Amino acid sequence: MAIKELSLAAKTTIDGFMSGINKSTIKGSGLEFIQYRSYQPGDDLRSLDWKMFARSDRYYIRESEVETNISIRILVDASASMNHSDGDFKKIDYARYLAASLAYLGNLQGDAIGLYVFKDGGIFSMSPKQDYQHLARMFYQLEQIKPEGDFTKPIHYKELYAGSQKRELLIFVTDLYQKNNEIFDLLDTLNTLKHEVVVFHLMAKNELELNFKGYHSFEDLETGETLQVDQSAARKAYVMALNEHLEKMRISLLDRNIYYRMLSTDQPLDQALRDFLNQRNKSKI
Repeated sequence: MAIKELSLAAKTTIDGFMSGINKSTIKGSGLEFIQYRSYQPGDDLRSLDWKMFARSDRYYIRESEVETNISIRILVDASASMNHSDGDFKKIDYARYLAASLAYLGNLQGDAIGLYVFKDGGIFSMSPKQDYQHLARMFYQLEQIKPEGDFTKPIHYKELYAGSQKRELLIFVTDLYQKNNEIFDLLDTLNTLKHEVVVFHLMAKNELELNFKGYHSFEDLETGETLQVDQSAARKAYVMALNEHLEKMRISLLDRNIYYRMLSTDQPLDQALRDFLNQRNKSKI
């Protein structure tokens, strides 16, 4: 039942307004004409436009736009900090629905979808495939995620090099909680693969506003350390420091040519995806 609910939630989120939005395009011998260009040595002679040659006595290549399917690998942070909750809703719940929706969308478009879960002690991996049975298995694995422990150590990153030689889209869903820059080290590793990398940074509303009603003692979910906080006295300085930190991370990722988007877990998922995909489309123009 849980898998059916996750599948239905993903379908409901995606259907109706995202059809066709993540198709990549290349110039080639497709059906929709774009432009002519001068013939260059080595060009496929089958692409020559002989009618243009008859009119101009010059050789031209007819270029068209064709749709291409892409390979998408969805990476999910399953370290203990993803258990952070705002009410009854945890970050990992939002990550589950976000990953499921993106997987459903990719499958709908005919793209190959893979799943990589960064769990304590290693990486669970499902290589990209394009079929509904694979998607159903992915939904099952998303439901099984139980965040615990620290972030995956670099020794396990070899799983990430098992992709194809073609450029891929890597989507990383994480709260960017790190102790020793380990997540940015991972992102630097991903950058060496020469793929497009997108980071969805999940934050709960209560941590964005420092509004934990009734709480004065806070525990680090990964280290177990506790801290006493007077929220009302610390809120203004906390919010200012947090905003500076988020901006620093955003700029740092942009400097790496990594797309960054912070999502609050109280934000409707369909709106978050619509905003992301619209912005991504604009950046491709």
